[in-house]
Amino acid sequence: MSTIEMKHITKVYGDGFKAVTDVDIDVADGEFLILVGPSGSGKSTLLRMIVGLEDISSGDMLIDGQRVNDRAPRDRNLSMVFQNYALYPHLTVFENIAFPLRLGKNKLPDDQVKKMVGDIADVLELREHLDRKPANLSGGQRQRVAMGGAIIRKANAFLFDEPLSNLDAKLRGQMRTEISRLQRRLGVTTVYVTHDQTEAMTLGDRVAVLRRGVLQQVASPRELYEQPVNLFVAGFIGSPPMNFLPATVGDGVLDMPFTQVPIPQEVSAVKNKGDLVIVGVRPEAFEDAALVEEGQRAKGITFQAEVDVTEWLGNEKYAYLPFEPHPDVQAALNELDRELDGEAMRTQLVVSLDGTSKIRQGDSAELWFDPAAAHVFDAESGENLTRDEAKAAEIAEESESDRKRELERAQQREGSPV
Repeated sequence: MSTIEMKHITKVYGDGFKAVTDVDIDVADGEFLILVGPSGSGKSTLLRMIVGLEDISSGDMLIDGQRVNDRAPRDRNLSMVFQNYALYPHLTVFENIAFPLRLGKNKLPDDQVKKMVGDIADVLELREHLDRKPANLSGGQRQRVAMGGAIIRKANAFLFDEPLSNLDAKLRGQMRTEISRLQRRLGVTTVYVTHDQTEAMTLGDRVAVLRRGVLQQVASPRELYEQPVNLFVAGFIGSPPMNFLPATVGDGVLDMPFTQVPIPQEVSAVKNKGDLVIVGVRPEAFEDAALVEEGQRAKGITFQAEVDVTEWLGNEKYAYLPFEPHPDVQAALNELDRELDGEAMRTQLVVSLDGTSKIRQGDSAELWFDPAAAHVFDAESGENLTRDEAKAAEIAEESESDRKRELERAQQREGSPV
């Protein structure tokens, strides 16, 4: 196990393009860190700088406290699993897994190699496939073979570059579980690149969100979800994504489509009457007012709205409520939409209701929501004006404690690592 420290890491290509800008991240021993962001955010470039496949323009990369900027990839003792698996098609599964042991001066005896490959094959459920070639395996099996080759090296850290992007949705779910279980069992420091925020939220101890090569926030999935630092992070994390509504500062209230909400103290301290802000509310903060108990109902706000479309998914129902956006807010959301690869910033409010709700499309529905669940963002900078730093620190402390406890439990349950 190892620590990885990125100190002011910057990558500038020969044409002047800055792919990564002044990134500072410390990865703890045994931690699972996710690098996430839309296409072109610099996450894969950063991963390649860790492993040594890209030169570092400025800054320091440290592994176990040792600066490795000038070390070749083979001298960093890191294992990388690529998107395309990088298997040798002419070799069997056994030989693909064993291949790292055949390299270098200190080759191991055949019987020791056979035992090590067998142990890893058992862990990855590949024992019955050891004599097969990669072409005869499924995508999930090929991914496990690639992981086997990484594990057998007993590297200081695992690096994954979008390893599940070639798999179908069902296999991705299965492989996420396998990767998480394996990482906990081995306790190996892991850095994992993905553009899929579901992978980021379910796999990572912490998630680093990148935008145009600039680190926006690095935090636990829960902190990203509950206490995002800005509009970009709030819009990227969550599915369906957070609703963004234009609001104007009034006398003690924020005037927004559908209703008014009390103005938070943090907003009134920095904004004047008539100023424009963006209110962010997640879909699950809403409910069909008819299903809210009286005691809970008094803690929130009810409002009437025309429902355009509903989608029933069994345990929940989505309702879509169109509204007219403020032109300035719409321009900001259109820009955000382009950066997020077109994922969602529409001029409609998406609300998540209980599956038993009787609301149908075309209805004038009475809806309820808790204004305490709303975030308020500066319309120009995108800064979250209502972020609770004390709550964020509390979540970070709880998440780190949970990580250490899960790691200990997994290793006790599974026995000693492979």
